[in-house]
Order: sequence, then C-alpha cells, then structure tokens
Amino acid sequence: MSENKVIHIETVLDLPRAATEFLEAVGHRKVFAFKAEMGAGKTTFITALLKSMGITDPEGSPTYSLVNVYDSIMFGRIYHFDLYRIEDEREALDIGIEEMLYSDDICLIEWPEKIEHLLPDNVIWSYIRRNEDNTRTLTINI
Repeated sequence: MSENKVIHIETVLDLPRAATEFLEAVGHRKVFAFKAEMGAGKTTFITALLKSMGITDPEGSPTYSLVNVYDSIMFGRIYHFDLYRIEDEREALDIGIEEMLYSDDICLIEWPEKIEHLLPDNVIWSYIRRNEDNTRTLTINI
C-alpha cells in the first residue's frame, strides 16, 4: 500500500529543508523518478537534493550528456539522469541505463516517462507542480 508525502516549497530558500524532508521520507530507497512540466523545478530540486547528500558542487542538468555521476561519502554513487533529449528507450539502453538503474546505487531521473518500461518496480515517483502563486508542491508516492 502506498501513501503520499507532500512537501510545500514557497521559495528557493525552502529547498534545503525540502530536500532533507524528501530524504527522510524515502528512507533507504534508491531509484527516484521526478515528473513535472518543463520549468517546474526538477533540476533545481535535484540540485538541492544532491547538496543535501553531500555533493558540494553539483553540475546541474545533464541534458546533453544524459547522466552525471557523483560519489557521496554518505550515500555512495549517485546517478542524475536528464532524459529530455532521448527519442526512445533504445537510446537509454545504449548508454547502459539498465546497469545503472539496477546497480543498487541512487538514481535521480528527470523525464522518467521516456523510459517507464525500463524502470524497476520499486521506483519512487515524485511529482513537482508549479502553483499559480509560483510556489511548488512536491508529492512523493512512497
């Protein structure tokens, strides 16, 4: 049975708190799919998350390289995927995404709907919504 955890983000100053809340809510889970409209804040939130995980200088979105790899003292290897530019699942397979998704390392995935059939069953879906007042609502399906 799944439940939803909702985190409200008023401004960018709330991002460190929101990232900490996210990590506390998900426990030891490893694969996270972030679904949102363009410009809703996926990369911005993931950057805050990486900082909360001990990555001092995250590179931002891996839009052109498709994946950035980090090593965290606290969390081990972390993969940050931005799949916006891929055309189909075959392109993701060509970069070895299955090996990374099933590696027991942490995977943070932007545009996960492009590889939905490749995702492990235990993926945690998170949805970021930009509200009319320019705040954000992050809903985690735990």
